[in-house]
Amino acid sequence: MNLEEIKKTAPIEIQNASGLNELENIRIKYLGRRGSLTEILKSLKNLALNQKKKIGPKANSLRESLEKLIQEKKQLLNQVNKFPPIDITAPGKKKEIGHLHPLTQLEEQIEDIFASLGFSIAEGPEIEDEFHNFDALNMPADHPARDMWDTLWLKPQTQNLKLKFQNLLLRTHTSPVQIRYMEKNQPPIRIIAPGRVFRYEASDASHEIEFHQLEGLMVDKNISFANFKSVVSSFLKRLFSKNVEVRFRLSYFPFVEPGVEVDVSCPACDKKGCSLCNQSGWLEIAGAGMVHPKVFEAVGYNPKDWQGFAFGFGIDRVAMIKYNIPDIRLFYSGDLRFIKQF
Repeated sequence: MNLEEIKKTAPIEIQNASGLNELENIRIKYLGRRGSLTEILKSLKNLALNQKKKIGPKANSLRESLEKLIQEKKQLLNQVNKFPPIDITAPGKKKEIGHLHPLTQLEEQIEDIFASLGFSIAEGPEIEDEFHNFDALNMPADHPARDMWDTLWLKPQTQNLKLKFQNLLLRTHTSPVQIRYMEKNQPPIRIIAPGRVFRYEASDASHEIEFHQLEGLMVDKNISFANFKSVVSSFLKRLFSKNVEVRFRLSYFPFVEPGVEVDVSCPACDKKGCSLCNQSGWLEIAGAGMVHPKVFEAVGYNPKDWQGFAFGFGIDRVAMIKYNIPDIRLFYSGDLRFIKQF
């Protein structure tokens, strides 16, 4: 290949190079150790003086020209690789959107079940006063049952003499919502009260300083414990989507009499025993009982005219059982690897 052929073909090949590898091959073809132009430059020593003066400047000029074209093309290809062309015919990428937290999803499912059973939803403040959180629930200031609730008391910023109840706290349960609802409404009553509650305790796999609870209340003329058994059994069987068994154990809560603990047969092992239920086959899931007469008196109801039952359970605990979650702190970690599983 002579100088004229190289001068004609090399710039076109450089211009048409589509990638850095192809451009490098063109450089080697013409300017490499055995390249076409390099061979011509090597052969100059064998030419006569007048031919050297004629061909030498042209060959060197062509070499400089090709080196410049290759460098410019290399810069252009690097720029294209940095910002690749946009294919306007390609389908667009959908933006990733969020979804409801697993606790919110479960709470909505629970609310739907109770709504189908005729219950409405009641709400109340997370900052409560001592009367609604304790006194009206048959736990006066000297009652030992107050020690069951590790309370986060709030330091008052100002003295407001118009406040009926001065001692404020972060509610330890959602039972105060029942009190507030009964103060403003006359029976019959059928409500649930879901919400966030707070306890002053150390965090571990089964305890957290804040968590979610749901309280339920039903008040009417002739309500009995049999009504409660029917409601809670229907709820639990629909919640766990299988024919779970329910049992009741006597227990003590100051705002109900009699009080019971509600257990459900382990949905993971069907009472055969597993790590979730500590090999017992049963899981404690709620506390409940018939509303104490003193609670009715605190809200202005005559306990001779009205009867009712109340129950409460932790939504977080139900979620741990339903989804076999080993650590309650996962719900509040903000770890999207966990959240995206639901």
